[in-house]
Amino acid sequence: MPPVTPNPSLILALRTETAELHVALEKRLPFFSRQLNLDLYRRLMAAYYGFYQPLEQRLQMLALIPSGLDQSQRIKLPVLRADLIALGMDAAAIEALPVCRELPQIDSRAAALGVSYVLEGATLGGQVLRRRMAEQLGLDASSGAAFLNVYGELTGRRWKDFLQYLDDRNLGEAQTLEVTHAAKATFTYFERWLDSQKVLS
Repeated sequence: MPPVTPNPSLILALRTETAELHVALEKRLPFFSRQLNLDLYRRLMAAYYGFYQPLEQRLQMLALIPSGLDQSQRIKLPVLRADLIALGMDAAAIEALPVCRELPQIDSRAAALGVSYVLEGATLGGQVLRRRMAEQLGLDASSGAAFLNVYGELTGRRWKDFLQYLDDRNLGEAQTLEVTHAAKATFTYFERWLDSQKVLS
């Protein structure tokens, strides 16, 4: 009888399956572009808002985040909204922003985990971007860059907790595929949306 090959860890599967999409998007984001100015940054954050608003709403409405992962602590939208106000937009202008209609399908707890992996990973990556925006545009948490440091000192801990949560999931091959498929779809739809808003390089 041949030995049973264990399924690769969920984290490894996610990293492997999304690596190419992650790098491709990162290269096109204008955070490190010489062309980045306050106007482009404002438009970029408005585009982020247009993606996060319907996506976070869908995650909450469907209540598909598995128990044990407190999604209420991981909502980014209020901070994004506060940043836009700090950048000069009023409530009416924010309400009038276009929102993305082409979102990843979230039809299971596994899919919700895949989407959350991308959103949480972006939060971790915000630490580097926060320092860059301080250097290039003089922005900090009070002037429009709070989203890039949304968890503050808890960033590292919450990322580790999230990875531990993923590591504790005992998912079969089919569910692991659902998670990675949703994560890849999130990257794909996010890049398409940002492209449509003309904020990518």
